[in-house]
Amino acid sequence: MTADTEGTAGATRQALRSMLAEEQARVLARVAKLEVDIDALTSARRSESDDDEHDPEGVTLSSQWSMLGGLLESAREDARQAESALHRLAEGTYGVCASCGNAIPAEQLEVRPFRERCVPCASKLERG
Repeated sequence: MTADTEGTAGATRQALRSMLAEEQARVLARVAKLEVDIDALTSARRSESDDDEHDPEGVTLSSQWSMLGGLLESAREDARQAESALHRLAEGTYGVCASCGNAIPAEQLEVRPFRERCVPCASKLERG
């Protein structure tokens, strides 16, 4: 590899690291906000009766709790994937499919920066 090629690869790697770090920061901010929302809901729930299923004013605390819990679980999984992507970048395996070992097309990484598998391998996993 020439010095020019190494410089380009280093710049690309730094750009990827910056993009992944920004994505990770967004995900972690989402996790933090959802945790605050759940804490607020927990406080509200303490002041309400346990039977909130017949609240005529709208959404019940139970349904809010369930929704926020699902969103928080999803955000935490995204945070795990962000951390994993940064580790793969440091190891030099970012952008390489964990199943088949082929390069993941850049277009796929643009859509899902934390992607670990190419679309065909991810589809196989989902089916089965």
